[in-house]
Amino acid sequence: MPHLTVDTPTGPVTLSESAGAITRVIWGGCGRDHTDLLDRAATQLALYFEDPETGFDLPLRVAGSDFQRAVCDLMRAIPVGLTRSYGEIARDLGAPAQAVGQACGGNPIPIIIPCHRVLGAQGLGGFSGAGGVETKVALLRHEKAAGLLI
Repeated sequence: MPHLTVDTPTGPVTLSESAGAITRVIWGGCGRDHTDLLDRAATQLALYFEDPETGFDLPLRVAGSDFQRAVCDLMRAIPVGLTRSYGEIARDLGAPAQAVGQACGGNPIPIIIPCHRVLGAQGLGGFSGAGGVETKVALLRHEKAAGLLI
């Protein structure tokens, strides 16, 4: 599986590709593989950090259950600058908010699938990426989202 590490304002991020789709984004790593897709993903990530409105147009493959993929689909639908709560997504799926929180925490492709845009009912909630909630806050500030909370 090819991996490419790129520097971002939130630290080095490694993108992984399998069978023509991005399958994982993790903080850290040391990937040096260049493929058309990984180079395109690296470019789009850099553009996101210049202007979050540019968005991502990449083929993605989310490993996990149907529920995990459904949560990821709903997270991808949250526009830049907006947030949703775990409870709102839970209502959409007819599932407990705790299960949605676990699925957000298991998001294999953070930033590109914006789990940082999902908040708890009483606050920020968690974030599984490097830096934890501080990284979530940095991404939300970058997107000018949730101004009353941060």
